[in-house]
Amino acid sequence: MSIAENIARVRANIAAAAKEAGRDVSEITLVGASKMNDADACRQAIAAGIDVLGENREQEMTKKLAEHAYDGAPLHFIGHLQRNKVKNVVGKVAMIESVGSLELLAAIDKQAEKLGIVLEVNIGGEEAKSGFAPESLEQAAEEAKKCANVRVRGLMCIPPVAEGEHGSLPYFEKVHALFVDINAKLYDNTLDILSMGMSGDYEDAVRAGAT
Repeated sequence: MSIAENIARVRANIAAAAKEAGRDVSEITLVGASKMNDADACRQAIAAGIDVLGENREQEMTKKLAEHAYDGAPLHFIGHLQRNKVKNVVGKVAMIESVGSLELLAAIDKQAEKLGIVLEVNIGGEEAKSGFAPESLEQAAEEAKKCANVRVRGLMCIPPVAEGEHGSLPYFEKVHALFVDINAKLYDNTLDILSMGMSGDYEDAVRAGAT
């Protein structure tokens, strides 16, 4: 199946899941994770109408930027970002979706100029994953609100590997509840991004409120 055919299939599935949940499909942004895909594959995805390309690795992103791989679509950084790599990412991407510590938040704030960020939630409490613990998320959101050079746009999560069909859904629902709570308490309901769902569970993410 070609990249264009894959994108069309995923869009049809998203539309069906949105309809089932009583949502408008126009609320949902399709982010293509482009790690381990070359510049030509990125260009094919853009030609097929992908909304956003998401890159996981700074070194791979830098190489493909030089090849103009992302021309024609917004670029988000969606992987774990080391603080010493922040200077290589800020200014190159439209958004960082994986801010998972106060130290990283501060490093981005030093480099950025009104950059959009998404706070990462380690919803499964997994030691191998970065992100804020659910119980510390509100404090992190308060600290982020004080930053002069970043604008929090929402939350992101990657749940534990699902056990059985719809296994990710409870985690998505928990993060949606955190999103609603923090949005109302701290951000006057201006947060607009809830980044959840990958190839195997994006339909459940849509049902749970992912944008």
